[in-house]
Amino acid sequence: MPNNTYGYIRVSTTDQNEDRQLIAMQELSIPEKNMFVEKQSGKDFQRPQYKKLVRKLKPDDLLYIKSIDRLGRNYEEILEQWRILTKEKRIDIVVLDMPLLDTRRGKDLMGTFLSDIVLQVLSFVAENERTNIRQRQKEGIAAAKARGVRFGRPPRPLPENYHSAYQRWKAGTITGTAAARECGMPLSTFRYRAEIYEKAKLL
Repeated sequence: MPNNTYGYIRVSTTDQNEDRQLIAMQELSIPEKNMFVEKQSGKDFQRPQYKKLVRKLKPDDLLYIKSIDRLGRNYEEILEQWRILTKEKRIDIVVLDMPLLDTRRGKDLMGTFLSDIVLQVLSFVAENERTNIRQRQKEGIAAAKARGVRFGRPPRPLPENYHSAYQRWKAGTITGTAAARECGMPLSTFRYRAEIYEKAKLL
């Protein structure tokens, strides 16, 4: 029997819901004080709750996680943490969504070998999915920009005297520098807003 049973729960952002993982842990009758909940990216293991959990773990303790990507997203770091937990801390780990990843089983050479293979495959898949998500985000942003979608803060409203300054600048009666000064903005911003102003056909 394990000394203590723990559960580690992680979601990537504060607006994501951890209920599915919590329910799975509660069904295992894990004491609430032994459940560590993290709302933080899995890009590395510099997470307060995870580090607190690791400090508490003692040999023969048992740790449950819902899926391997809840542990982390970085392939090499997942493998390293798994080694630390199972070899240095000498605890058992159960990945609920992948029964083959249950270190209580197959303590012989073949069982350990199969577990290591499954872990490496799943860790690679987790990181690969993270890479694919980033790539899809980049492609989505590029496509949106190509359609004219602008990202970042919305531009400030034009000052009330912009139309007058713009007209005199276009007519050549004042310089761009003078027009920008009248509007209280840098020359580069004045010219940039002038391009938008012309495209919007506000004149």
